[in-house]
Amino acid sequence: MHWQKFQADNIFDGEKLLPKDWVVICDAEGRIEEIVDSNSAGDDVQHLKGIISPGFINCHCHLELSHMKGLIAEKTGLVDFVFSVVTQRHFPEEEIYDAIVKAESEMQKNGIVAVGDICNNLLTFPQKSKQNLHYYNFIESSGWHPDIANSRIERSKTYFDAFKEIAPSSIVPHAPYSVSDDLWKLIQPYFENKVVSIHNQETNFEDELFIQNSGDFVRMYKMMNIDTSFYKPTGQSSLQSHFAKLQQAAQVILVHNTFTQQADIDFIKNSGSAKHVSFCLCANANLYIENALPPIELLCKNDCRIVLGTDSLASNNSLSILDEMKTIQQHFPSISLEEMLRWATLNGAKTLQMDDSLGSLQKGKKPGLVLIENVAADELTSTSAMRRLF
Repeated sequence: MHWQKFQADNIFDGEKLLPKDWVVICDAEGRIEEIVDSNSAGDDVQHLKGIISPGFINCHCHLELSHMKGLIAEKTGLVDFVFSVVTQRHFPEEEIYDAIVKAESEMQKNGIVAVGDICNNLLTFPQKSKQNLHYYNFIESSGWHPDIANSRIERSKTYFDAFKEIAPSSIVPHAPYSVSDDLWKLIQPYFENKVVSIHNQETNFEDELFIQNSGDFVRMYKMMNIDTSFYKPTGQSSLQSHFAKLQQAAQVILVHNTFTQQADIDFIKNSGSAKHVSFCLCANANLYIENALPPIELLCKNDCRIVLGTDSLASNNSLSILDEMKTIQQHFPSISLEEMLRWATLNGAKTLQMDDSLGSLQKGKKPGLVLIENVAADELTSTSAMRRLF
């Protein structure tokens, strides 16, 4: 057996940073054999500058929107962004396929090994069939008016039946403001033992809709000619209005959380489901769309499980988990690199139910190995970059 041996300034094993005198040993395919003291590693150790880490897990992406890079203006707010996506996403299929191939290649180059990917069509199916990355496909169902619930679930089931043949897949609600109670009831039977993702509190007027049926979503429904006369507000925040409907899921990913508050976190804790919930941060997309950031320190203070996502190239300039960590560090300097790496690796692998093979440098796993270069005193710098070792 030919072993590959790597030593660096630090090794991050998925949970903690190890000091520099440790060596990670793997086989020719990148399967981890062990991490040993340098005195026990023998010859042929490759000495590298930087931090060795397991490959990154991107818990929220819209690969099918990769052709929309640079198309939508920044900082328009969520309603105008969503309207632009809905009305401008239709391109020739060949262009969309080409953009998907390039975007997946970018993720691979950026050290991403697994992706929780939103699917509203089958356009990503050909590329995902090549098995270049591990995918968890979230077949997104949406429809605010009750009359279209049946047609929407039937369409989602068609996509689900296709995607489940090539990767773990689930049918999920798009967002609280786009799924009627009738559609919720049709989606819920598909939650059991699955990972379920939902866009959550991405804008400050999402709560307004549920508390008093006001705010900018009312404008969005008018723009889209959607009759909302059936709707009755719950008098509670968006998250508190829908969270009980997710109880059957094995894992829940709340995505964005830009305007989540302590009362919402308390609501989750009181539900008894906190250990199954992950808060996915997509910091660069939040800045791109709303010019706002989620309350990351509040989530940390409450010991919430945090994972990272890139969102899509329609709302981000790159598909890079390292770029997400740089932005978080810039705005929240008290959060350590070790903590962010945990979000980017083992937390993400657990959330996507892939921690049996990804997320940490445990014997027998094949998690991908990346080297983060140009790190200064355990902090990322503007020139921090990464390359794949496996």
